[in-house]
Amino acid sequence: MYVNIFLYLISCIFVLATHSAMLLNVYLNGNYETITNVIILAAAVIILDFTWFIVMRMFRQRSCTIDFLLILILNMSVILQSCFGGVHLSAKHYITCMVSLAASKVGFVLCKNHKQLQIQKKYYYIAIGILMVIILTLTGSRSMWIDIGSISIQPSELIKPFFVLACATSVAEQQNKRKIGCFFVVYENFALYGLTLVICLLQWWCRDLGSLPTFVGIFVCGFFARICYPKAKFSRKTLITAGVILLIAALIALRFAPDYVQERLHTDIWNDKTGGGYQQSKALIAIADGGWFGKGAGYGNLCEVFAYENDIVFATISEEWGLLFALMVVFAILIMISIPLITPPCSYYHATMTAGVCAYFIMQMALNIFGSCNLIPFTGVTIPFISAGGSSMITSGLMAGMLMASQSPEFSNPTRRRPL
Repeated sequence: MYVNIFLYLISCIFVLATHSAMLLNVYLNGNYETITNVIILAAAVIILDFTWFIVMRMFRQRSCTIDFLLILILNMSVILQSCFGGVHLSAKHYITCMVSLAASKVGFVLCKNHKQLQIQKKYYYIAIGILMVIILTLTGSRSMWIDIGSISIQPSELIKPFFVLACATSVAEQQNKRKIGCFFVVYENFALYGLTLVICLLQWWCRDLGSLPTFVGIFVCGFFARICYPKAKFSRKTLITAGVILLIAALIALRFAPDYVQERLHTDIWNDKTGGGYQQSKALIAIADGGWFGKGAGYGNLCEVFAYENDIVFATISEEWGLLFALMVVFAILIMISIPLITPPCSYYHATMTAGVCAYFIMQMALNIFGSCNLIPFTGVTIPFISAGGSSMITSGLMAGMLMASQSPEFSNPTRRRPL
């Protein structure tokens, strides 16, 4: 364990103090029937804090900053989700948060060795292909969800971490060029472009265009990492041409978007408050009612609106806790994903992987928050770690683990069998 014990204890105290302050606010100003509800919530949060502090010590890491920020954000979301419409422990969200923490360590262990990740790149394509087949065969007619009793699974969410790994590259890969006619190209790049096109077609077929900008954001980061690697020979014309192509593709997509997308693009939510603009109008009203400091934990009314705990969770938090606190939660997530950018990873593969993960988090948050505030059409995507949901929480946990791995990489050569 490389972490300084003094800094470790200070970070533990900070996390506990933050959660204790929130729980004290719930006790003093919350809407609960009995004090037992608050005690159960507090016990669950504090137990998860201490459990994670112990688990962190079991892994050899050069930095635990992301680990502390992750438990800080996840237990904040447990408190927030447990107060919507009245204080009570949201057991389902509590369990998904624990699964997300476990997934982060899985992502950390699997993504530490960048050489091993590069060797296994073909398996990412295979995994994405298997998930696509599952979506097309098991989710029903043009859908993204698999319903198993009361549980719903969204396999398309699990495509995102594999897609990030497929987009990540090393300098050595990009220097391995082959000549076709008068051009020098990298074959692996064309495989990625084809994979991206197939994913876009799948999203269109399944009528889930709300998640499409997330995949595009990951691809754009991967694309520029592939043409802008150190000592790469490229010109400004290449960058300008790529930007123009992306702009034209976006305009074409808007022009030929399906009818339901066109309706969202041109809906006046205030003239259609009972139809297409119902959720957004309610969300804006809730944000205005909450003001800067909110109505109090459990006193919100937005919990009566569909998808209040995931698609419009930013507005739900703003109503009960205030816009200032909702922005602080978003800021905490931004700090977590900024850590690898402030302290760059030691390998180019980890750097490009980190760029894709950051693109995922930023696009998800932007789509949810701007959609709730009617700055863009409503997409229905979630805020990582804050919104309720199993598939999205697992995906976000894996992505956080990839960020941890970029801060504590391994550089040992992958073991191979000797030829007979």
